[in-house]
Amino acid sequence: MYIPEHFRVHDHAEAIAFMRANPFAILISSAPVSSTPASLNDEGANDEGPFATHLPLFVLATDERVVLRGHVAKANPHWRYLEQNPRCLTIFHGPHAYVSASNYVTRENVPTWNYGAVHVYGSARTFAAPEELQGMLHQLIGTFEPAYAEQWASLSEAYRDRMLSHIVGIEITVTKIEAKFKLSQNRTKEEQANVIASLAKAEDTAISGVSRLMREQCLGDTKK
Repeated sequence: MYIPEHFRVHDHAEAIAFMRANPFAILISSAPVSSTPASLNDEGANDEGPFATHLPLFVLATDERVVLRGHVAKANPHWRYLEQNPRCLTIFHGPHAYVSASNYVTRENVPTWNYGAVHVYGSARTFAAPEELQGMLHQLIGTFEPAYAEQWASLSEAYRDRMLSHIVGIEITVTKIEAKFKLSQNRTKEEQANVIASLAKAEDTAISGVSRLMREQCLGDTKK
């Protein structure tokens, strides 16, 4: 990812926090060029080039390593591609907004787009053992809806086994993280404050979220 130095996030913990706050990610890897089974092509899969899946991910971070865990439908060919080529890119994307040039002091300026994004590189493995899938689901449930754990446990074993048989787990061992917050860091404090005030008025949380992220980064006139 292209990252001018004033937009680069150097704090590892801050990048992890952003990933956890924006867990619905895009997983990208390469599909085989010529070895894709015909049946997969019939389902609409590409037989070459990048392949992407949108999915929620659990982020496990320790001092030693970072691991992402989630699952895809067994009908999704992506897990087969990962078995053949484990290298992958996962993109965590957060709030984003159009920034009008009217926020700037001088007339000779152009609009831009502010946003936050984290690119995570790693190596994936797939798993389908029921006990491991169950453990991964407990992590996801604990993250997104802890109260659902009781309902899941109360379902019949036959139903749970059937649901597990329709998914394949994915675990990504992270090798590199690149984080970028493009938040008008290259503008004056006055202009940053103008952008923050302008975006904060929006009802769309994707837009007002940029204003919040800018404030969290201590941008703008902090005395106001």
